[in-house]
Amino acid sequence: MSGHSKWATTKHKKAAADAKRGKVFTKIAKELTIAAKLGGGDPAGNPRLRLAMEKARSVNMPSDNIKRAVQKGTGELPGVSYEEISYEGYGPGGVALMIDTLTDNKNRSVAEIRFILSKNGGNLGETGCVAWIFESKGYLLVDKNKIDEDTLMSIALDAGAEDMKNEEGEDNFEIITDPSDFEAVKEAIEKASIELVSAEITKLPKNEIELTSEKEAAQMIRLMELLEDHDDIQNVYANFNIPDDLMAKCLG
Repeated sequence: MSGHSKWATTKHKKAAADAKRGKVFTKIAKELTIAAKLGGGDPAGNPRLRLAMEKARSVNMPSDNIKRAVQKGTGELPGVSYEEISYEGYGPGGVALMIDTLTDNKNRSVAEIRFILSKNGGNLGETGCVAWIFESKGYLLVDKNKIDEDTLMSIALDAGAEDMKNEEGEDNFEIITDPSDFEAVKEAIEKASIELVSAEITKLPKNEIELTSEKEAAQMIRLMELLEDHDDIQNVYANFNIPDDLMAKCLG
């Protein structure tokens, strides 16, 4: 999972910067709206909404913005109707990609996603072509400098985590759970006053492709950035790993 960890950390840092110009607010607002529409406006009984609200607060999204987005989902305020659509495809070097969107115009979204892929060494595939590579998991990151490994492992495993990884050279411990145990593990860590770098329900790859070509690595990083920057795209999952020295070189 080391490739996922590196990119998750990079993405987290980028999200903090994006929040300053409001880009991430748009995506979170969409998630708040669709979560409230599907599961109701009470976060106590709607785990998806609760997680979206926590994400909103983590990037200092104003409470009024959160409230309005939820009310659009529950129908208390008029709003745009979003559709959830996932696309599958390939990136440079045969990297598998799954792309989750929330869109009010699927024809626009798929055309723009196809264009981004084609210009950056990738292509769209048929439904099901790469879905089998990914598993839905709870995924939490904790700064290695904030807690010792044995203490964190004991807390996480006792709460129901499947695994905890400590990859050499990484900044964070990775904790992996079944989606049904995610909330319990997250709550146990927070109750122990351990700060989380990030916590999400995500899709983790069963295998990874290591990119050792500088051209393919740079293409892949650029592709991920463009996809994640697209307003209609909520999540991008990929099964690539780039060696640390090459990743640092490509990120400049």
